[in-house]
Amino acid sequence: MYTNRIFRVTEADAQSTRPGPDAGTFFRMECGGWVNVIARTADRELVFVEQYRHGTESITLEIPGGLVDSGEEPLAAGVRELREESGFAGSARLLGSVHPNPAIQSNTCWTVLVDGVERVGDLQLDAHEEIAVHLIPEDEVPGLIRAGRITHSLVIAAFGLLWAEER
Repeated sequence: MYTNRIFRVTEADAQSTRPGPDAGTFFRMECGGWVNVIARTADRELVFVEQYRHGTESITLEIPGGLVDSGEEPLAAGVRELREESGFAGSARLLGSVHPNPAIQSNTCWTVLVDGVERVGDLQLDAHEEIAVHLIPEDEVPGLIRAGRITHSLVIAAFGLLWAEER
């Protein structure tokens, strides 16, 4: 139906796997995987990026992240995205994953936790990226979410995975 470099929209007649509901026409966005990175310094500061987002036509405060390239493992994608968008690197592990919108999307968003990060170089941005990097104390994040300063749902989900593990 419609295809671009980020997703493909398909249409199909389908029915629930349980008996009862009638078949219907459904639309699906087939997307590649995404990755978000919670990067923490030894002083428990987190790496955040501020960037313009065309969807909301606003500057957002987020954690580093992006597309998982074809054939790339989510952990490697997280390490790469962190390095490109912030210039930081450290010891990485996979924290978990969520399905961004299973009602219409096919993809997964993984969260990578990188501890002991240090700046190792300059940013390596794509042609259309303009990013400002900020270090924010970890204990300020819940307040930034409550205040509406952090609004990206997948960033908030990433912190949900972190806090669920740490409890």
